[in-house]
Amino acid sequence: MQLRINGTIHEVDVEDDMPLLWVLRDELGLTGTKYGCGIAQCGACTVHLDGVAVRSCQTWAVDATGADIRTIEGLGTPAALHAVQAAWLTEQVAQCGYCQSGQIMQAASLLAENPSPTDQDIDDALSGNLCRCGTYPRIRAAVKRAATMMQEG
Repeated sequence: MQLRINGTIHEVDVEDDMPLLWVLRDELGLTGTKYGCGIAQCGACTVHLDGVAVRSCQTWAVDATGADIRTIEGLGTPAALHAVQAAWLTEQVAQCGYCQSGQIMQAASLLAENPSPTDQDIDDALSGNLCRCGTYPRIRAAVKRAATMMQEG
């Protein structure tokens, strides 16, 4: 099957019901997307399918064919960070860092849909992404900073 990931077409020989997470990590070596719970409850495996945040641990490979799949590796580059990534660094969000790729992907999806989110919008959109370190205040601050950065261009 063919999957378009971060703008590149990949031919993968996997079962239709293989979770997209394992295709990304095990078949293609894109390990930025993390395995957390395996039941779509923690958000560590969040990627974008056609710009919408989804849990890759519960998205079957066959269901991702024909979609534009974006992982944390394709969100920005070291030379040109996405506004959310830049804000994450500025606000020093990460502690252990395990949940961060999923948090960032969820936040980027939120800002694509809602460029001026309120605190409640941020809390609602990211409520399914768990952070064991409890950096939620910094996450909210980073999302607000990224929104401002995106509006300023």
